[in-house]
Amino acid sequence: MTYDAVLLFGVVFIASYLLLSLTRWSYPLSGVRRVVFQTAVFVVIGWYFVYQWSKSGQTLAMKSWHLRLVDSAGKPPAAGKAVLRYLFAWYLLLPGLIWGAFVEGHPAMTALVLVAGFAVLILFGLADAQRRLLHDHASATRLIRER
Repeated sequence: MTYDAVLLFGVVFIASYLLLSLTRWSYPLSGVRRVVFQTAVFVVIGWYFVYQWSKSGQTLAMKSWHLRLVDSAGKPPAAGKAVLRYLFAWYLLLPGLIWGAFVEGHPAMTALVLVAGFAVLILFGLADAQRRLLHDHASATRLIRER
């Protein structure tokens, strides 16, 4: 995930620069502008993952770790399944996002809740025989290790 985050930094930077330049918006964004900007970033990140997963089953980071996303037939998932997987994967951040949205607290505590919630939800994958998480179940996909 760290490898993909580094790659996504560049993708999001370029997309953000283009959006802010073309609309002539500047920070701080508020109201509708903020929602449009956040939605655009969400869509750009989604496009990156969906494109990579449906094209080859791998992002560049997954290639480095010899991982591949496949459907039940062992092929890269169709775009619809990849979209579903991307959308469902956000549940991993849900505990921290809810905490941050509704509890006024120290940023370090919000970060701790985000990491702890993520870790707890990841642990549920250990109960599955194929180590699949909710987003894999929802999209009928799984990660495999290539040799």
